[in-house]
Amino acid sequence: MTSNTGGDLLLPGDPPPFEVVNPQGAARLVLFSDHAGRAIPKKLGTLGLRQAELDQHIGWDIGIADLARKLSAALDAPAVLAGYSRLVIDCNRRLDDPTSIAQESDKIPVPGNRGLTAEDRKARQEALFKPYHAAIAAVIARKRAQGPDPAVLSLHSFTPRMNDFARPWHVGVLWNRDPRLPVPLMARLMQEEGLVVGDNEPYSGKDEHGYSVIVHAEKQGLPHGLIEMRQDLIGDDAGVARWAETLVRVIRDVLAEERVYQPRA
Repeated sequence: MTSNTGGDLLLPGDPPPFEVVNPQGAARLVLFSDHAGRAIPKKLGTLGLRQAELDQHIGWDIGIADLARKLSAALDAPAVLAGYSRLVIDCNRRLDDPTSIAQESDKIPVPGNRGLTAEDRKARQEALFKPYHAAIAAVIARKRAQGPDPAVLSLHSFTPRMNDFARPWHVGVLWNRDPRLPVPLMARLMQEEGLVVGDNEPYSGKDEHGYSVIVHAEKQGLPHGLIEMRQDLIGDDAGVARWAETLVRVIRDVLAEERVYQPRA
């Protein structure tokens, strides 16, 4: 299921701002991925960037859309995927966050994001950010109405190296105040042979810099976590298939534990 209600920014032929995969999925789980897409509205050209730059991690979470689709199918869970590049507007940032529309990313200037008017920013918010988040809210509301309340997992990927540091983690789990899902998820991941699992690595969920998990899960009291996959591990079809198999096995085991859904003390 897709939607293309992009107002004045999106033109005919532009991709939709979001896609809902397996909307009727029966699992007690909702998946979403804020940086799954890398499209740019035709009106914005290439934001002044070369294609080689747009293909890098600054433009999207490499591999995560394919992984999300496989998880959605195997777990029978709905998944909401953002359709546009994080460089157009970052769907995992508050609208008042200075990095919502990045002036530069990983030291690469983004010319098309310089000198924007309030109207320019609002156009991106209305066309891309708000429809995506409305879609997540609708999927979760439908799940809650059907009962019982679902768990929520946000899916991201990270670069193998940052600032000359080779990141050793294969997968990280980001979380803040609610340990119900992330703690057993990390424990179960660590049972997989050879995995290096990061607890709030390579970023921390405790800095509250993100947006989506806070709004759609934490504030609603739903068990939740954010999975970060290293991009070199899911950069091709074989890697995606291998990691989807692992994560499906792990997530199924964790969600079978009733304690995950117990109200927080």
